[in-house]
Amino acid sequence: MIGRGIAPYGLVAAMIAIGAVSLAAYVRHAHANTGAILDLKLLKIPTFFAGVAGGFIFRTGIGALPFLLPLLLQVGFGLTPFASGSLTFAAAAGALVMKFTASTALRRFGFRQTLVVNSLISGAFLAACALFTPSTPHWLLLLTLLIGGFFRSLQFTALNAISYADIEQPKMSRATSFASVSQQMSGAVGVAVAAICVELIQFSFGDTELMARDLSLAFVLVAIVSSLSVFVFAQLNPDAGAAVSGRMLSTSEERATAAAE
Repeated sequence: MIGRGIAPYGLVAAMIAIGAVSLAAYVRHAHANTGAILDLKLLKIPTFFAGVAGGFIFRTGIGALPFLLPLLLQVGFGLTPFASGSLTFAAAAGALVMKFTASTALRRFGFRQTLVVNSLISGAFLAACALFTPSTPHWLLLLTLLIGGFFRSLQFTALNAISYADIEQPKMSRATSFASVSQQMSGAVGVAVAAICVELIQFSFGDTELMARDLSLAFVLVAIVSSLSVFVFAQLNPDAGAAVSGRMLSTSEERATAAAE
């Protein structure tokens, strides 16, 4: 609404204020009522907090990809929708391939190491989209999206698993609702963040029309946002979710965990 000027700025500011006040009011309500739909006390569980909070940040950046990439290919590079779709499907193909290796990776490296390293790798592949130009070979573009889709899907799988690693069965339904709401919101926020980035970049360059440069720089910004999730994942214990991943800690890791506790 701000970028398109379809409503007075006063109205937009009022809507944002109402949203912020409503959010604060719900937080107070949830802390005071045990029957609240979204149980915020679940965030005290480290693994659930990492899956929801870290996952929200990660998905916010990644959620911008389906918005920015078609714009870059079609508006920025002049490809047809069919040609654009024929390239972007590679991200989904990479996700399918990953499903066969996720359990092996988590068993080998554990949740913390996987989430920390993979958030940076996924952010790097997201930022790599900024390097695409109209002259970039389609096979290279396809390969980049394929590999990026692989790592993003690994991250999603790990996040979904770690979120419920320490949830007791009586609280499972509430945890599922909470995580689902977070995932849905992160997708919407990702598009909004991407749109804001594009608008700010356009404004800074004085562009009156959408340019490929605007979209490329937006990829860098949303990649940074997604990579910030590493600070949440780094707070996990080395053995976090070990009962789910099946990973056995080495002697040095066991000592480090005992010292931390």
